[in-house]
Amino acid sequence: MTFRFIILAAGKGSRMKQELPKALTPIGGKPILQHLYESILDSKVDGAPVVVMAPDQPKLCEGWNGSCDYVIQQEQLGTGHAVSACKEAVTDADAIIVLYGDHPFISANTLRRLGQMHTESKEVLSIMTTTVSSYEEWPNYYHWGRIIRDKDGKIMAIRESKDALESELLVTEVNPALYCFDTKWLWESVGHIKNKNAKGEYYLTDLVELAVAQGHNIASLSIPPEEAVGINTQEERVIAENLLSRRYDAS
Repeated sequence: MTFRFIILAAGKGSRMKQELPKALTPIGGKPILQHLYESILDSKVDGAPVVVMAPDQPKLCEGWNGSCDYVIQQEQLGTGHAVSACKEAVTDADAIIVLYGDHPFISANTLRRLGQMHTESKEVLSIMTTTVSSYEEWPNYYHWGRIIRDKDGKIMAIRESKDALESELLVTEVNPALYCFDTKWLWESVGHIKNKNAKGEYYLTDLVELAVAQGHNIASLSIPPEEAVGINTQEERVIAENLLSRRYDAS
């Protein structure tokens, strides 16, 4: 099975309160996106990721001489819209892995496992999840989408925190936004996403409910909270730096 990566990096990152594009924020002296890019190359799953960027952004991978294909998302209308912009650029793969450009610690091994799980499941959608011990210990995950399962443990939906019921907010399994889609199914389905939510955006997560409605099972694999860290604020940048320091100390 052949794979291509799409990295979503077009967000303005306004909560970072900095001029530098969020994906180029240094963690351990290296841009967030470079950490992710190197994991992709090390995974040997795909060699040239497609980076989705905004019209006014610099070519992000050029900051460290990385080789990326680029797609411009003319308007920031959500993650579903960003992936749709890549349809003409990603046509040569059986499956597409979608990542976010603000996750520095996703490992090459995790990417290999995601690809292997997707290949073995023969389903249209595979995802990674992470479970926290509590939101007191991991407050940076409180605003992430919750993994909603039925009584048998099957994934039914991913509920964005701002759209979640109070009972759903208590769920401690969250969505780190690591997806692998069957290419044909993705392009057939992404146009069916609606923007009936608090922000009026097209969420890629809605494809989970669509797949469930069509009778598909969603394959999932859990990863540690330390690996799933995303960076949207300066406070989260500090958390990431501390995690990286701890990792170096342990080694």
